[in-house]
Amino acid sequence: MRLRVSSRRHLNECLIATGIPFMGHGDMAQWSRVFGAVAPEVAGIRRFGAASLDLAWVAAGRYDGFWESDLQVWDVAAGILLVREAGGFVSDFRGGDRAIERSEFIAGSAAVHSKLQKLVAGALRNA
Repeated sequence: MRLRVSSRRHLNECLIATGIPFMGHGDMAQWSRVFGAVAPEVAGIRRFGAASLDLAWVAAGRYDGFWESDLQVWDVAAGILLVREAGGFVSDFRGGDRAIERSEFIAGSAAVHSKLQKLVAGALRNA
């Protein structure tokens, strides 16, 4: 069976995955701002614990979108490929193609990615 990203278009129907900074890793204040912007707009947010699996589930349509920062290339490289091969998009928080360089990742279908990216960028801009 071929992997395809979710066909949902409205954030209020979407299940979004993320990772939560822990034990001194990551920027909890930044994550909290983004969470505060995203959570009220979506059906739910999940934290599975492995970015590679989160991205694979976006590619399979089990999750509708994903955001996280401060990840290593080995955490996301295969997942990025899966999402793109499944018809999805992966970018940095600005919507650009420097996700690995910036260690900022947003993923989803075209519709979800665009809306999620705007929420994330807005949360960081208003900080």
